[in-house]
Order: sequence, then structure tokens, then C-alpha cells
Amino acid sequence: MWLFVRDPVRDFPFELLPEPAEGGPPGLWTLHRGRKKATGSLVSIFVYDVKPGAEEQTQVAKAAFKRLKTLRHPNILAYIDGLETDKCLHVVTEAVTPLGVYLKTRAEAGGLKELELSWGLHQIVKALSFLVNDCNLIHNNVSMAAVFVDRAGEWKLGGLDYMYSAQGNGGAPPRKGIPELEQYDPPELAESSSRSVKEKWSADMWRLGCLIWEVFNGPLPRAAALRNPGKIPKSLVPHYCELVGANPKVRPNPARFLLNCRAPGGFMNNRFVETNLFLEEIQIKEPVEKQKFFQELSKNLDSFPEDFCRHKVLPQLLTAFEFGNAGAVVLTPLFKVGKFLSAEEYQQKIIPVVVKMFSSTDRAMRIRLLQQMEQFIQYLDEPTVNTQIFPHVVHGFLDTNPAIREQTVKSMLLLAPKLNEANLNVELMKHFARLQAKDEQGPIRCNTTVCLGKIGSYLSAGTRHRVLTSAFSRATKDPFAPSRVAGVLGFAATHNLYSMNDCAHKILPVLCGLTVDPEKSVRDQAFKAIRSFLSKLESVSEDPTQLAEVEKDVHAASSPGMGGAAASWAGWAVTGVSSLTSKLIRAHPSAAPGEPSVPQRPTPEGLPAPAPTPVPHTPTTSGHWEAQEEDKDTAKDSSAADRWDDEDWGSLEQEAESVLAQQDNWGTGGQARHPGQTSDPDHRSLESDWSSWEAEGSWEQGWQERSPQEPSPEGTRLASEYNWGGPEPSDKGDPFADLSARREPRPDSWGEDNWEGLETESRQVRAELARKKREERRREMEAKRAEKKAAKGPMKLGTRKLD
Repeated sequence: MWLFVRDPVRDFPFELLPEPAEGGPPGLWTLHRGRKKATGSLVSIFVYDVKPGAEEQTQVAKAAFKRLKTLRHPNILAYIDGLETDKCLHVVTEAVTPLGVYLKTRAEAGGLKELELSWGLHQIVKALSFLVNDCNLIHNNVSMAAVFVDRAGEWKLGGLDYMYSAQGNGGAPPRKGIPELEQYDPPELAESSSRSVKEKWSADMWRLGCLIWEVFNGPLPRAAALRNPGKIPKSLVPHYCELVGANPKVRPNPARFLLNCRAPGGFMNNRFVETNLFLEEIQIKEPVEKQKFFQELSKNLDSFPEDFCRHKVLPQLLTAFEFGNAGAVVLTPLFKVGKFLSAEEYQQKIIPVVVKMFSSTDRAMRIRLLQQMEQFIQYLDEPTVNTQIFPHVVHGFLDTNPAIREQTVKSMLLLAPKLNEANLNVELMKHFARLQAKDEQGPIRCNTTVCLGKIGSYLSAGTRHRVLTSAFSRATKDPFAPSRVAGVLGFAATHNLYSMNDCAHKILPVLCGLTVDPEKSVRDQAFKAIRSFLSKLESVSEDPTQLAEVEKDVHAASSPGMGGAAASWAGWAVTGVSSLTSKLIRAHPSAAPGEPSVPQRPTPEGLPAPAPTPVPHTPTTSGHWEAQEEDKDTAKDSSAADRWDDEDWGSLEQEAESVLAQQDNWGTGGQARHPGQTSDPDHRSLESDWSSWEAEGSWEQGWQERSPQEPSPEGTRLASEYNWGGPEPSDKGDPFADLSARREPRPDSWGEDNWEGLETESRQVRAELARKKREERRREMEAKRAEKKAAKGPMKLGTRKLD
């Protein structure tokens, strides 16, 4: 009959790694690295091999096995599992490193900071206080070999082999018989064979003094070396001297030693120790205390050890958000700790929390997520962005808080490369159209235009052709001056996305209208844009073969490289925005699309003053950019050159009245800039504005280049030969007949002061009708909002629907 005996070591759920032993306490145990077979998680395995004739040592090892299994304390080595056979003992604990090895490794990397040492010693003393005061046990083996360090840098007390009861009912303390351990015994034990210690903690406190000396000075050569503190910090020396005093009665209790070191100015009275103590008791803290702690935590994380932040602070932050309702205050320290993680760890630990945070309706959390999106956007994949994040982010476009709307707009610069076709070309454009046409805050309309210029390269060819020209044209009609400048620079950033026909028929006419804008910054950018586009058209006219090269990106698929400088220029979208919004709103409080207040254009000296003409601002419904493209009255765009990234948009935050910085040379990389100027009719003469335009050359020079002797082309007649007051007597039709059929000019129309053209009267009528409609609609909307607010209370994030 065969008997099959199973090997308990082989069936043990943990296995030793094929690595050399790390060592451990001298004598009985050997420390090995191991892992759990089921999960692969790392552990430490202490192994004792039973030897014949070593019954006393075997009994000591079994007693240590039992003590470690039954003692549970955060500062004592954590027991996980164990195996006891006739041949060996296996004790599985959390993954740790002997303190001696840890100090040597850190010394090679620059050494430990006093903050880390103070907290490590605090943990060992606290473990001794637990054993002596709560368990009535004497450790009897406090030394460098009995202390271990986990992956978070936490010090754990082990080496429980020679522990005995302080009450004396367990017999005499075990005999060590190992010189390396006996050198830590206090002098009173060597002087007499009887136990002359007066206090139960005296011997362990002496050994603690030896441990402190070794931590700061290295291995202890002999007991006499304890008289010289060496490198022990001055704040710790007085308390250290009490530990190694010859009189055992004066050695303090471990609890008293902690209080002395935690006193003001003490070695353990620092922010790092306070943070650790708070984290240990965070579950019983009040919500107000937790809020204050997390607000102050981010300021101190830079001085804390990296391992501590990753393995101790991060789990507490995740737990506080998941179960403690900590809210938005955990975001700043969470992302700061996330910098220490690898890409894989970030995906596993941070991203699930971030995705869950986006679904929250807490405004504070939403705005902090948007402000700090740059820190985690690279770890988000496209499916996660499109299905779990973007549907929640778009609610910010409809929020009643302007700061959230603005941050939502700026976050699109980071999200756009990861959005799919429907979200980017349909959903996002619908919200952008609504913001640019209807938002009451000028800075938000301005940022919407800026963002559109930056993400234009990611749009599909059809969307670019339908949206960009109309959107930037609308921006140039905005009563808020920075929005008009943003429209010009939007054309400049996307100049390679327009055909030559669009440049000539749609863009340049709008730019010409901006050359008499009341804001000098807008005029300057318009002139530069006109020169840039004219140069582009002229180069194609001189060499038609360049047309294909110039228009290669017009019908190309979306690509980040097509945007040129616009795609790479992202500085404004990752900075603070609340100050930008508040400054611009204060500087232009009345710049709302529903109530345009365009100032009169300056008139050159010697010319009749233009008649005041109200400029209607027609709101565009969501998703209908095409209507704006066909409306010539709305198309007043200005396009600047392709130096989009050189414009100093940061000046909007520094000075609200200085709209944008200017560039001197659009064709070169010149860095000279001139701040934008806001027109002020009370402090600025009209001559200065117009003289600046004439400084580059006289307008007559271009008309005098033709030689008077040069014959006119055949069929060309002088202007005096035309019959301007009636029909042409000749049988030949008047070349202006088609124009007169559509617009019948009055004989005295050129002498009138109205320079707005022949359609001024009709435009005035349309403007008045549009204004009345807007007023009626605004009153209706206000009444509806008041009814909803009275019935349902204050609105929450994401509940407002599209108008």
C-alpha cells in the first residue's frame, strides 16, 4: 500500500524568490524576499531551520513566532502568515528591509533627512511604549538588527525572540548567547547576576539610546563611545543623555520620552511628524479638521520623502475622497503626489478617481479639475475622454458661473486632440457658436475665439470651411476689443486653411473694415494681417504654380501639424483664469452682445464726420455657423500673419486695458513688441492716430507711379466722359449699369456725410428691428428664469438646457 504525503512547504501559498538572503537579526532567523503565489504581491519571509541539538534555540524561535502572531500594532512588524514543520519555521510579514541596509542605501543616495529620522525614532519609541505600558512586556532586544523599514519609509520593530513578561511570571529572560546582541545590554545587568533594574523599562531605554547613537554615527564599537553624542542633533542630545545615564532610575518611560521630544523646539516637533500623526487618526477627525489638513498638505509635500508620499499619503487621499467626502480639497495634493507615480501606477490609482470626480456636481471640484487638467490629460485615453469625461465637461458651457464657463473653454485646448469626430466637429462647435454669440461676458467670448483658432487644425476639412471664417468674422464685430483682436489673430493662426478665393472674397474685405476700428491695437493687427494676406495672394499671382503648395492644407484631413503655431501655443489655457476674467470684466463692464456699444470711429482731419450708425449684433443659433458665413453684414474679420504664438496673451491678465502685444515684423522672427492702446477721445487727438497710419508712406504715391505720357488702354475712357447724371447717350451700355440697377445713387450722395454706403438706411431699420427683438426675447428669458428659480430653487451644474 502506497502512502502519499503532501509537502507543506510546497503547498504553502507563499514562495521564496530566487535571490540571495538579505540577512536579518544575527542568530536565529534569515530574511528572504518572497511573493504570494496567487497575486504576486511582494512579502518578506523569515526562515528558521531546525537543527539537531538546538532545542533551546528552537523554543526561542517558536516563542518569537507566537509573539509576532499575536501582537498587532502599527509600529510592530505586521504578521501575514506562517508555517511550522519539523524541519523549519516560516514567518511571512509585510515587505521590509533591515534598517542597517536601508540606511546604507540612502547614505549612498545623499542620506536621510532629519525629518525622516525623527519620525522613524518616534515610531520605535511608540512601539516600546505599547509593549511596556499596555502589554507589560520587555522587548529585551532593541538594536539596529531588530528594526525594519517598509516601502513607505515606516520603521517597524521586530526581533521579538528574547521578549519576556515584566511581571516576572514567565521566568528569567531568555539567554541570548550572541555577542553582537549582548553589547546593547545596560551596565547594571553586567555588574550583578541578580536583576537590579528598578524600573521595568530601564533596560530597553538604554538600548534605545544605543540605537539612536548608531542611527546618527554608525555601528557602535563599544559602550564607552556612548559618552560622545557625535552627530546627534543638539535638540535631541539632552534627551539622549537621559537614556544612557548610569542611574537606571532616571531613565524616562517611553511615553514620557515622546512628550519631551515633542515639546516646542524638540527634535520630534516638526511638520512631518504632525502630518503622520494626523494621518494615523484621520478616521476620527472632524470634517472641518480634515479640510484644513488637506489644504495645508500640498504646501508641505515638496519637503516630504517621495516613498512616504506614494505609499502613505496617496492611499489616505484616495480613501478620503472615496469614503470621507473630502471633496475638491484633495485634488491639489493628489495631483502633486501623482508626479511621483509611473504611468502604469497613475492609470491604476489616479485616473479612476479623476473620472469619478468629473461626474460630481460640486462646482469647486469641477473648476479645480479644469484648472489642473494639464497634469493628468496625458494619461487619459481617447475612449475615456469621449465617453466618461467630455459628456460631463460640456455642462460647464451652460453653467451660470462665468469662471466655470471660461475654464471649460480653455480646457478644450487639451481635450480637442482626443475628441472623436462627433464630439469635436458637432457637439463642441455647437457650444462654441452659442458662447461666441450669446455669452454676456466679453472675456469668455474672446477666449472662445482664441481657443477655436488653436484647435482649428484638429477640425475636419468640412468643418473648417464652414466654421472658421464665420466664427472669426463674428468675433471682429464684437463690441469687446480683445475679442476683435482675437478674431484677427484667429485668421492669422489658421491662414494655411483658407483657399485663395476665400482670402480675396471673404477675409480681406473684413480686414479692410477693421482698418478704421476705434481701437489702435485692432487697427495695427488688421494692417499687419492685410499685408500678410496680400503678400500671399501676390506670390500666387506672380507664380500660379505655387497655388497647389499654398492650398495643400485646405482640404487635408485634420492634423495637429497643420495648425502651426496655433497648435503649439497653449500657454493661456493652463494658467489661472479667474484673475483674467475679473480684470477684463472690470475693464469692459458693458461689453455684452445683447447690448452693443461700439464707439464712433475716429475721423481724419479734414474729412466730414461719419453719421452715427448702430451696428446690430445678430445672435447665431447653435450649430449654424453657415448662416454667418453668407451674411456680408456680419463678416468684418481681420486676419493677422502666422505669428500666432508670439502674441503676448498674458498681458490680458497683467493689464486689462492693454489688449494685446504687437509684433513689428510678420515675416521674420522679430521679438520687438508694442503694447496695444485703448482709444480715449478725451486724452488723445485724432491726428495722432491717422498720422501713425501715414508714417509708412503717402497714399498718393501709389497712384502717381503711372506716367502721365503713358497711353490709356484701348476702350478706356476718362471719368469725365461718363454721364453720371443720366443714361449714356452712346449705344454702348454703361459698364456701371448693373450696379445702378441694384443701387440707385442720388446725385449728391458723394457729398453727404454718411460714409457707411448706400445701404445705411436699410441697415438702420434692420438694426432697430433686431434690437427690439433682442429686448423682447431677453425679457421673456428673464421671466422664464425667474419662474424656474422660484419653483425649483437655485440651479445645479449641468441642469441648464440649450436655448
